[in-house]
Amino acid sequence: MNQAKTLLLIVAMTGVLVWIGGMVGGESGMVLALVLGLALNGFSYFFSDRIVLASYGAQVIGPEDAPALHAIVANLAQRAGLPMPRIAIIGEDTPNAFATGRDPDHAVVAVTEGLMRILSRPELEAVIAHELGHVKHRDILIGSLAAVLAQAIMFLSRMAIWFTPRDDEGRSNPIAGIAIMILGPIAALLLQMAVSRSREYMADDYSAHLTGRPDMLASALERLHSYNQQLPMASAQPATAHMMIVSPLSGGGVMGLFSTHPPMEVRVERLRQMPIEAR
Repeated sequence: MNQAKTLLLIVAMTGVLVWIGGMVGGESGMVLALVLGLALNGFSYFFSDRIVLASYGAQVIGPEDAPALHAIVANLAQRAGLPMPRIAIIGEDTPNAFATGRDPDHAVVAVTEGLMRILSRPELEAVIAHELGHVKHRDILIGSLAAVLAQAIMFLSRMAIWFTPRDDEGRSNPIAGIAIMILGPIAALLLQMAVSRSREYMADDYSAHLTGRPDMLASALERLHSYNQQLPMASAQPATAHMMIVSPLSGGGVMGLFSTHPPMEVRVERLRQMPIEAR
């Protein structure tokens, strides 16, 4: 199912990229966007983890840099039957976390400095287990590819202001340019939403079963959500926001309808109803 979702997502986002290329540059723009899309699909498959980590200024660390965190990740990875992922630290006070990489053998779990400061050890274990759930289900490939393609779509959408689309008679069409600038990013967000919400529920469930403490993940999510609403991450980007355990972007009302994450109250309520299991 995840492989099918991956294929559909990549095809759909590449299609949006080609459409925008055609609107901005006609047939030549369409061909260029198609080539760009194919190149990005291949490039991001192998290098998307480095791109995403670099966009957040994340630094891969060794066991000596954060021994307690390394021990938690190593213990949970062993219990999950996963290879030990690399660990990266993001120099942000706002607490958050994500996983990236094309498969379990190339996975990276990234956490912010703020996350390690505000969470108790059981809460931190629950968050790490959530991210390992994404690794186990190979969700990280979907998220990483989507992030890179979404960034390309948003870049081309912004280019519409400089290369105004033209109609069939070659006349400038500024209204089409404005439409692309608005609809392009929305299309990217909607495509990411198509798979990301269900992935978050699955990772929440996985954390609950791996640690036996769904209440700890519920507590951590509430605290992370509150912090991110009050103090959004300085390096947060709409194209990669769906990869985080909670949305790093502040926004309610209409913007909440376009959130790539499920409603926090629903996630917490689901976890509160799960039994606590002895470990």
